This record gives sequence, C-alpha cells and structure tokens, in this order.
Amino acid sequence: MADISHLELHIPTLVMLGILSGAISTFAYLPYIIDTIRGNTRPQRASWLIWSILGAIAFSSQAYEGAGNSLLFTSVQVSGTIIVLLLSISAGGGALLRRSDCLVLCIAALGLLAWYHTDDASYALAFTIGISLLGATTTIARAYRDPDSETLSTWSCSFIASIFAIASIGELNWVILAYPLYLLTLNGAIVAAIMLGRLRSMDRTTAFAQGAASI
Repeated sequence: MADISHLELHIPTLVMLGILSGAISTFAYLPYIIDTIRGNTRPQRASWLIWSILGAIAFSSQAYEGAGNSLLFTSVQVSGTIIVLLLSISAGGGALLRRSDCLVLCIAALGLLAWYHTDDASYALAFTIGISLLGATTTIARAYRDPDSETLSTWSCSFIASIFAIASIGELNWVILAYPLYLLTLNGAIVAAIMLGRLRSMDRTTAFAQGAASI
C-alpha cells in the first residue's frame, strides 16, 4: 500500500513538472517573437532552419521512445522554433541555407535512415543533437559579439524550462533525457555568451570614458 501511495504522489508531481516546463517555454518565446517583429532581434536564418528540422526529428524520436511528461516541453520548443524561423525569413539575418547547412541536413537524413533500418530512434536523436550543437555555434558566437541582437529573457526562461523538463521524466532513460539535456546546454551557453558579451561592452565603455576623462 505504501508503494502505491508513493506512486500516486509521484506521478502528479511529474505531470506538473512537465506542464510547468511547457508553460515556461511558451512564455520564453513570446518576447523573442515580439522583439523579432519589432526589429530588435535578428534571428540567424540558417540556425533556426536547422533547429526547426532537427527539433521535429527529436520530437518524433522522443514520442517513438515513449516520452510522456517532457513531450509537452519538446513540442512547445519545436513550435516556437518554427514560428521564429518563419519570422526570420523577412526579419532575420544571414543566408537561409548555406552549403554547410545542406551537409548538416544530409547527416540528419542519415540518422533517419539508420532509425528506419534499425528500428532504434537513438540513432536519429544522436545525429540530431550532434549536428545541432555544431549549428548553434553561429548563434553563440554572435550573441557574444553582439549581445543586444539576442533576447536574454527567452534563453534564460528556456534554460529554466529545460531543468523542469528533465525533472519531469522521472527515470534514467538517456534517449528521452538527451534532448532536454541538449537544450539545457545550448540555452546555458547562449545565456553565458550574452552575459559575457555585455560585460565586454561595459568594460569597453568604461575604458573609453576613462580615456576621455584623462584627456
């Protein structure tokens, strides 16, 4: 009886964590979408194209492997990514599809073929996460060089949502854990890049002001 009572308390908690991760993810994308429409944020078209396609693959592989509570988080992430991609066509920066991006998508296709022939979604997920990290370097570098080009609140909230998504899984299943862990790493890296970029800008401004004052 004690074990059944524990389960009854445990399962609602995991469900709530999953709902919370999805709600925070939804909130996270709103300021980014608004800033993009206003022209304050310029999404890198290539990065968001890759994230949209690979996020859809990750969602499919997670659903195939039986992800439950964390699937809401993934679905919101993918939906938000696609919306930003569509906005970036007219309000973003950079090319939509470069030669290197074609290579990335071909590698993703290999992951799908491996999934099809082995009936194991972990291949597609591994390929997806690996090349997504490579594609993210452009956004991370730009966030450091030009921190005002990115919306800090979006990446911060997405980082927090990733933590709740990981907690909502409730088991050590690396296939299901992989995508939330990847997004935790990605969002954390972009937040760090923005903060470091802002500190660098402040140091330059301070140095300039001190130099001007000494003249």
